[in-house]
Amino acid sequence: MRSSLLALIVCCSGLFAQSHVHTDRPGKQLIQLPKRDDAFGFVIFGDRTGGRPSGLKILEQAVTDTNLLDPDFVMTVGDLIEGYNADDAWLAQMREFKGYMDALEMPWFPVAGNHDIYYRGQGKPLHHHEDNYETHFGPLWYAFEHRKCWFVVLYSDEGDRRTGAKAFNQPALQKMSPEQFAWLDKILNQAKGAPHVFVFLHHPRWLGGGYGGDWEQVHERLAKNGNVSAVFAGHIHRMRYDGKRDGIEYFALATTGGVLHKEIPQAGWLHHFNVVTVRGKDVSVATVPVGAVLDPRKITGEMSEDVDVIVRKLAPRDLRGVAVSAEGVVDGLLRMRFDNPGKRPIELTLTPGVGDDAWAFSPDHTHVVVDGGESANVTFSVGRRAAGFERFRFPKLQVDCDYLGEGVRISLPTKAVTIDVPPPASLGQVAATEPGYMTFDGRGDALRLPSAATSLPDGPITVEAWIRGRSYAGRRGLLAKTENSEYGIFVSDGAANFSVYLDESYRAVDTPKDTLKPNQWHHVAGVFDGTAVRLYVDGKLAGERAASGKRKRNKLPFYVGADVAANGRATSYFDGDIDEFRLSRVARYAGEKFEPARRFEPDVDTVVLLHMDRRIGPWIADRSATGAHAHCEGDVRAVVGSK
Repeated sequence: MRSSLLALIVCCSGLFAQSHVHTDRPGKQLIQLPKRDDAFGFVIFGDRTGGRPSGLKILEQAVTDTNLLDPDFVMTVGDLIEGYNADDAWLAQMREFKGYMDALEMPWFPVAGNHDIYYRGQGKPLHHHEDNYETHFGPLWYAFEHRKCWFVVLYSDEGDRRTGAKAFNQPALQKMSPEQFAWLDKILNQAKGAPHVFVFLHHPRWLGGGYGGDWEQVHERLAKNGNVSAVFAGHIHRMRYDGKRDGIEYFALATTGGVLHKEIPQAGWLHHFNVVTVRGKDVSVATVPVGAVLDPRKITGEMSEDVDVIVRKLAPRDLRGVAVSAEGVVDGLLRMRFDNPGKRPIELTLTPGVGDDAWAFSPDHTHVVVDGGESANVTFSVGRRAAGFERFRFPKLQVDCDYLGEGVRISLPTKAVTIDVPPPASLGQVAATEPGYMTFDGRGDALRLPSAATSLPDGPITVEAWIRGRSYAGRRGLLAKTENSEYGIFVSDGAANFSVYLDESYRAVDTPKDTLKPNQWHHVAGVFDGTAVRLYVDGKLAGERAASGKRKRNKLPFYVGADVAANGRATSYFDGDIDEFRLSRVARYAGEKFEPARRFEPDVDTVVLLHMDRRIGPWIADRSATGAHAHCEGDVRAVVGSK
């Protein structure tokens, strides 16, 4: 029986009494030691946080897989629970996590990550959840011996012990305390004669940057000891092998149920655990994802960064040559350029017009290899023979990319890119025969305006519209270019908010809740005149705040009917109707009240004006001299009729 081979580590007078576990940290947690044979193996789990609830199912499967492999024990690299909460939620998550981990048929050893420690809520203790962690998981730093090898767990989030400040991306707070260094020196001295020493911590501090330069002091100690074989960390949610330095190999794990920002297993974005086998002087490390075994040493830092930059930045550039006639017909050449931002070659398969028979492209697909750092130009003949705009949709370009690594071909995620055909030159001259407005469904409808037209110079601005919300529940974007920058109007639970980012922070004004009534038309206007921000509802001053400074810019689009995310996509959609949107480079309103016009007219200070009374294909015409016609996203519909 495995239990007959295990020992209990008993907490006695605040210290662990067993000679095989060494810490000067007080603790109340019982930790089981592994069995003692000659050759042995152990498993390492990655981060579990940030994933959907299904991440716990992935952890459960990892436990099942590990039991089948039957290692001596399991290590973690921290971020065991979601955390960032107060005591009750923390304790519930701790019990949930341990419920899964306790199904392991061998001991497991925790490592403290920022999610396990950081406290959010009222009554925050000086050192966040450190007491909770040590009570329910074990010491923040400790070591144990197994089959003459030593296993050292470090705590990488001590922060400022005086103020209690913690931040994993601030170098000043990424330092080990003198107490932990003194303890580490003592443990390394005890482990002098061991064949191997393995070190575990949460943050891969050897990467420097936001992690600071404190790791050099640790590495010097590990190297001087002469028997440290490997260091394992997590936190970044992707694998990378950073080579061997002074005989010490450095590994970062991805996730075991945590959030994956990409899913590219062969490049290190995957749910996995590592299997380490120790036989004499030899140490082998294998990555075990679902149904495959990968060599983590092939996921070099260079390759990881290479694939990352390609996935993020690969897109057609400099699209040109396509023009739409006033009748909606297209006949010409589509030219584009692909830049390879990586260091290795990529092979592209480009397939235009996928799933839309209204468009004809020749050739129907093409292949091109682009060397690292180079560019390739691609040309298609393109036509749209259907007249009119009733069923006009932007064509799609399917981009399949293979990364040609050293002796390996990695298929990257397929991208579907919208070919953003410019509107007819005459679009702004087409007037609606009847008044109307646009309706938005609150789930995916929005109007997108180009950044160049809405990134105004410093100075006064006015952003305004007529709105009729079906629901104001929750936070919803209305007229927004904000992303820690620029300006916008939001509506939340019946309150309106106008914000302008000046110098280093937002200057915002709010109305009381329930100012905006469902199913009732309201005129909403945000004004910045260089000295104050003001918010008007139905022509009455609803809020004012002194404000001045330089507005922080961004290159994101402006959305009508939604907020804008950091990636430029719409989010937090408005549920209701919008009419008469106008953006101006002047402070149009001052004082306590005014009579808002039912229909706006363009003038020299008008930057964008959307009457919202007609949709022409995928566009809403801009009636200003700018010609910044809005692109419809989702199923924004025009409704004929006055307000």
